[in-house]
Amino acid sequence: MILIYRSILKELLIFILLSILFLNFSLMMEKLVKITRMLAGVGSSFLDIATIIFYLQPEKLIITIPVALLLSVLLVYGRMSSDNELTILQNAGMTFLNISKPVIYLGIMCFLISISMSFYLGPKGSTLLREKVSEILTKRAALTIEEGVFNTAFKDIIILIKEKPSENKLKGLLIFDDRQKDEQRVIFAKEGEIALHGEGISFALLKGQIYIFKKTTITEINFERYQFMLIPSITGFGKKRSEMTPIELLQASKSEPEQKIRYIIELHRRLSLPALCLLIIFLAPPLSLLAGKSGKLGGLTIGLAVFVVYYSILLYGENLAKTEKIPDFVGAWMSFVVLTIFSIILFHKISRR
Repeated sequence: MILIYRSILKELLIFILLSILFLNFSLMMEKLVKITRMLAGVGSSFLDIATIIFYLQPEKLIITIPVALLLSVLLVYGRMSSDNELTILQNAGMTFLNISKPVIYLGIMCFLISISMSFYLGPKGSTLLREKVSEILTKRAALTIEEGVFNTAFKDIIILIKEKPSENKLKGLLIFDDRQKDEQRVIFAKEGEIALHGEGISFALLKGQIYIFKKTTITEINFERYQFMLIPSITGFGKKRSEMTPIELLQASKSEPEQKIRYIIELHRRLSLPALCLLIIFLAPPLSLLAGKSGKLGGLTIGLAVFVVYYSILLYGENLAKTEKIPDFVGAWMSFVVLTIFSIILFHKISRR
C-alpha cells in the first residue's frame, strides 16, 4: 500500500505543481503587465523583473493552491478511474477511504501552506512588492520624466516638463498635485532639479508660482525656491485589505468603524480559502469518478465549474453581509457550508458502492 500511495502522491504533486504554475501565471499577468509597463522606461534589469514576479507569487497562491489541488485530484483519479485502476484497487480489498489517503495527506499539506500564505507570506510579499517598485522608481525617477509627456508615475501627481537639458535638470515645469482632495495645487516653475531624499524624491524648483484651489478660494504664492517632495507609487497599488495581516485587519476594523464589516469579511476569507483545501479532500475523489468517464477535459470542466459556483455563492453571501442583510460570518461561510454538505453526501454515497 505504501508503494501505491507513493506512486499516487508523486503523480498528484506533478499535476499540482503544473496547475499552480499555469494558474499563477494567468492571474498575475494583468498586474505584471501594469508594473513592467511602468518600469520599462526606467531601465529595469532582468533581476528586477524576476524579483517582482517572485513577490507576486504568495498573494496569488492563496487562491491558486485550492484550485490546483482540486484539478490535480480530478485529473489523476479521473485517469485511474478510466484505466480501471480504482476498480482493481477496490476489488483487492481497499476501501474508497484508503484509496483517498494520498489526497488527505496532500490536502493537509496544502492547507498548512495556504494558511501561511494567507496570514503572513501573502501580505509580506505585497509589501515587499510595493517597496521594490518604489525603490526602482526612486533610484531611476529622472528617467521616467520625459519632455512633453504627462508623467503619472506618482500617485495623484501629474508632471509635465518643457525641456530636459540633462538627466536631473528640468526647465518649464507644470505639476498638478491632487493628494489633498480639498486643497488641490498647481505649480509652475522655470527650472528644477531632481535629487534623491531618503525613500522619496526631492524637486528643487526655482522661480515659479503655486496656485492653491479650495472650495471657494484660490490662493497664489510666488517663490524663488521651493522644495517639493514625492513618494513614488503606482496607481492602484496602495495598501489594500487583501494585503493586510489578520492583526492589521482587526486593528483597522476597530479604528474605522464605518468599514468594519469589510475588514471582518476579509478576515473570514483568509480562513475560508485555506479551509477549502480540507474540504477538497472529501469533494475531489468522488468527483473524479464522474470526471474519469469524460477524460481530462471533463475533469478540468468539472473542477472549474465547482469553483465558479463556489465563488458565485461566496460573492453573493459577502454582498448580503456588506449590506447587513445577514450576519458577516453567515455571508462569509455560506458557500463553504453548502459545498461541505454536498461533499460529505457525495463522499458517503461513493464509499458505499
